[in-house]
Amino acid sequence: MIKNYFFFTATNLEWKHLLKNDKYKDIVIESFKFNVKKNRVRIFAFVLMPNHFHTVWKINEGIERSDFQRDLLKFTGQTILREMKKDHPNIYESLYVGAKDRKYQFWERNPLSVPLFSQKVVEQKINYIHANPVRSNWNLAVEPADYRYSSAQYYYLGKDEFGFLENYMEI
Repeated sequence: MIKNYFFFTATNLEWKHLLKNDKYKDIVIESFKFNVKKNRVRIFAFVLMPNHFHTVWKINEGIERSDFQRDLLKFTGQTILREMKKDHPNIYESLYVGAKDRKYQFWERNPLSVPLFSQKVVEQKINYIHANPVRSNWNLAVEPADYRYSSAQYYYLGKDEFGFLENYMEI
């Protein structure tokens, strides 16, 4: 049985295309790298889309899923907001929420985190992730491996540009 594997989706506030800029996608990538290096998570697949991202990952033993997810989203959201305030102040201002615990918000609350209990379901989610950029509503690439911000190159071409991916079949 697969343990602590999750399909995770985080969405930008109001589904805005806030991750369209590669600079902001790179902040998420760097956070993935950091968390893998710190042995908090193992990442098997991901895709960063203009307004959301998906991953298939395994939260390592001793790490609380909710804490890990909260910390990742808090760090990436705050870092991107800081950069956005400098680079795109009008977009930054559109993210004002005036909540008790924050003035600005990057990610929607309550991300999707679904436990994966079988290899078949893991493969379905990875295929879904890799197909996302080529879907007609996105048209970000012709083939899955053509889209840079995805693990498709790793699975299709054996290329791990980001240095943090693991093949779920080797676990």
